[in-house]
Amino acid sequence: MNLTILLLYLLGQFAICYYISKRIESEDDYLVAGRKLPLYMISISLFATWFGAETCIGSSAAVYESGISGSRADPFGYSLCLILSGLLIAPRLWSKKYFTLADLYRDRFGDSTQSLATWILSLSSLIWAAAQLRAFGHVVSATTDLPVNLTLFLSFCFVLAYTTLAGLMGDVITDVIQGAIITIGLFVLLYLVLSQSGPIGDLLIAQQTGDRLSLIAPNETWWERADRWAIPILGSLVAQEIVARIFAAKSRSVAVIGCYSSAAIYLVVGSIPVALGLMGPHLIQVEGDSEQFLILLAQKYMPWFLVPVFAGALISALLATIDSILLSVGALVAHNVLIPALKVTEENKKLRLNRTVVVVAGVVAYVMAIYSEGIYELLETASSFGTSGILIITILGLWSKWGCNRTATVTLITGLVATPVGEYIFKVPSPFLVSIAVSLMVFFAMSLVKPKAASSPS
Repeated sequence: MNLTILLLYLLGQFAICYYISKRIESEDDYLVAGRKLPLYMISISLFATWFGAETCIGSSAAVYESGISGSRADPFGYSLCLILSGLLIAPRLWSKKYFTLADLYRDRFGDSTQSLATWILSLSSLIWAAAQLRAFGHVVSATTDLPVNLTLFLSFCFVLAYTTLAGLMGDVITDVIQGAIITIGLFVLLYLVLSQSGPIGDLLIAQQTGDRLSLIAPNETWWERADRWAIPILGSLVAQEIVARIFAAKSRSVAVIGCYSSAAIYLVVGSIPVALGLMGPHLIQVEGDSEQFLILLAQKYMPWFLVPVFAGALISALLATIDSILLSVGALVAHNVLIPALKVTEENKKLRLNRTVVVVAGVVAYVMAIYSEGIYELLETASSFGTSGILIITILGLWSKWGCNRTATVTLITGLVATPVGEYIFKVPSPFLVSIAVSLMVFFAMSLVKPKAASSPS
């Protein structure tokens, strides 16, 4: 029964995307949804895209094991990230009418910066996609009793078929549906847990030890604490998944307000899995893989016929994120690397190339998901991989006249190297913050050597 309901749900999602795909005629339709999306679509889509495995599966499991300090990224860190996007990114980027972030780097700095940034952004997104695929496999496994590796493979096959069809318009329309489903599902689970287990005050506070209620992990230094906050806030600030929706907004104000409203939605809804994880040890004992905590909690407290519905809600959150990520990788690699290199001009060939890259990206993400250790580790890696250099050249490229092609390229290389060197060689307690500081110093130093900008921001 559970498997049947899940299959019907997934087929419904596929049917929506297949219907929308018939209206995709150009790269503009596929990558930026014709640049005509209203506020409610931008807001819900941004929320649904960010609200994936890290909140539904990874963070609830981390809080279950370690308390609030186990997952500070959700909902606080990523909510702040979306607010900063509305302040720093959306106001300047919307008017550019680009397709991808790499278009900005090409126009502001040069071709080599565009190419290097494309590969950094793509690999970071692929790591993130692997986390979502892994979480998808866990949900289906816990719901159907099939092995995780098998469900991971089946999830991979479905996601590829689902993502390649309808582009950003299909992504956003299904985001709206999926965002509503996951929100309702989480509120229903929270209500059932509280109605069967006692007052929320007792579960959240009275029965908790001081360590579980603290945002500070045991023996954590100030620098370590700052670094863990910086990764979700700054490490995810400059992402193709965000800017694709900024480009697709029908006006500048829609793009900006959409970022703010999505942050508010994320903060409210994202608090529910964290609260459930905090209450978890008093509700259920998880043996083995703690990343199945949330679905096992649903199996205990929900009527049997609601469990596959809740699993469908979790799958909604995961699908909303996975298809956005793979579409972003396809846009970056196809639009900024392959189409210029192959001199493709026909719109149908551009669409075919974008869809082909999405398939290849899905295969790479699947391999990463198989060999990864856990969801939360993947997410932290994705948020810090080379992103310090990306962050610096994007913010300063938008808001200053400093820097040229050489400046930006060296800054990107510095960002790639500084984090692993700081963490594994020098053992600094805050490698990501150090990487940002070093990248910033390199950018200004290189700008002084050759201060003339390639172009000035508008």
